[in-house]
Amino acid sequence: MSADDTSGQDYRARVRAWLQANAPTVPPGDTPAEYLAAAKAFQAALFDAGFAGISWPKEAGGQGLSRTEQQIFSEEAVDFELPVGPFAIGMGMCGPTIADLGSAEQKARYLAPLLRGDEVWCQLFSEPGAGSDVASLQTRAVLVDDEWIINGQKVWTTGAQWSDFGALLARTDPDRPKHAGLTMFVIDMHAPGVEVRPLRDMTGRAPFNEVYFDDLRIPADAVIGQVNAGWHAAVTMLGHERVSIGGRRRARGNPLEFAAVAELARTRGLASDPVIRGKLADLYAHERVLELFNDRMVQEAAAGNPPGARGSVAKLAGALQVHRAVDVAGSIAGAGAIAWDEDDRSGDELALAINSSPALSIAGGTNEVQHNIIGERILGLPKEPQVDRDAPFRTLKVGTQGS
Repeated sequence: MSADDTSGQDYRARVRAWLQANAPTVPPGDTPAEYLAAAKAFQAALFDAGFAGISWPKEAGGQGLSRTEQQIFSEEAVDFELPVGPFAIGMGMCGPTIADLGSAEQKARYLAPLLRGDEVWCQLFSEPGAGSDVASLQTRAVLVDDEWIINGQKVWTTGAQWSDFGALLARTDPDRPKHAGLTMFVIDMHAPGVEVRPLRDMTGRAPFNEVYFDDLRIPADAVIGQVNAGWHAAVTMLGHERVSIGGRRRARGNPLEFAAVAELARTRGLASDPVIRGKLADLYAHERVLELFNDRMVQEAAAGNPPGARGSVAKLAGALQVHRAVDVAGSIAGAGAIAWDEDDRSGDELALAINSSPALSIAGGTNEVQHNIIGERILGLPKEPQVDRDAPFRTLKVGTQGS
């Protein structure tokens, strides 16, 4: 056994022991406020124990370990229901982008509180007229003296209702082409001029929001990266998001994870049905291949070969796998997927998972966007025609500006 193998086993044992001693054993609160408080307390405990930002550099507030240790933690954590949802965007997208592009002052101010769960972050990209074509966004930021004044609207902003800060993409020069006149900013979500309105989805929950900006004032140094280089910052953040979404391991007990779907087949007396067994075998094979692909990307990144556009492969494969699981679970559950006893928690959980699944084909860029990225940046296929790419933005009829 090599020294590296021994070290990895020791680290795994330490992670497992800590999670067994500290992971919540009951749901963390009945209200959103109670859940958030419990989540912050748990994230602080993670940070203090050295399990937050495991592969982040120490100068960014992290532990300075490799992606191997992060992978070990992720593998062990799937056996527990950890209340870390409020921090997924900050940890998976905003924090890594600030670590890549932020100023020294921004890194010192924001990264450690983000990792410790003291401050929650959201991402503010999509607009009513700019979804898959994010570069068509119209939220404006105008520099007046030493402040940026921001006006506009964002939509589908996950977690805005409990966020302290946001990474906002806004248009700073409408005379440039649409990709060239954007800038990314840090904004205070509690500042005057920010209004958050919840949006309820078909699950009955309100996980995302509309956010309105009415003469929001932020300091001149709130820029992440460079002025009018926001598209580069956005691509950087979306790359982190796709790797985060695609590589996310579903917790044990998730109704759409293979083991849970197989158990559903057993409880319904269908485990011996040859058609169901074939579907289960296909589901398992795809789930395992996706896990191995993500493990390979982690190992390559640890060796200095970041995934780049291959993050879109993981993101697309993850979304397709969820839809595959919905199909199999629905075939097994039958009418039980739409009607169940009032006290049947498993029925609630399955219905919630099924109704939530379409979002994975949209969040982080639609499946169609991922196909384009894979085709153009990995397979080397010709780009689709973009007749508006070099025209000044103010001359374009795009999104709501088209009317």
